Amino acid sequence: QVQLVESGGGLVQPGGSLRLSCAASGIIFSRYDMGWYRQAPGKQRELVARITSGGSTNYAESVKDRFTISRDNAKNTVHLQMNSLKPEDTAVYLCNARYPFRLGNYWGQGTQVTVSS
Repeated sequence: QVQLVESGGGLVQPGGSLRLSCAASGIIFSRYDMGWYRQAPGKQRELVARITSGGSTNYAESVKDRFTISRDNAKNTVHLQMNSLKPEDTAVYLCNARYPFRLGNYWGQGTQVTVSS
């Protein structure tokens, strides 16, 4: 079984911070590219941040300089540190594990992030 389990979401005020975590099992974690996506009501799912198996990162323009993605291969875990949160960041955040050539593509159930006063 492949499982991706997100945690760390919640309600925060604008300008606050959250740290999301995704624990993976059932895959050779170090070989997968890992990503965080988000989906807000009425909007399409979008890539927030990605970290490759080699450690390269990329971010959506809207979160550059505010969010940081990292991975701990020893713990089969990927994190998303979110700082200076804005109401526009409100969404369900989903963890994704992807292997080249579409040989593997897995999703977690998501964790809710709400940024509101």
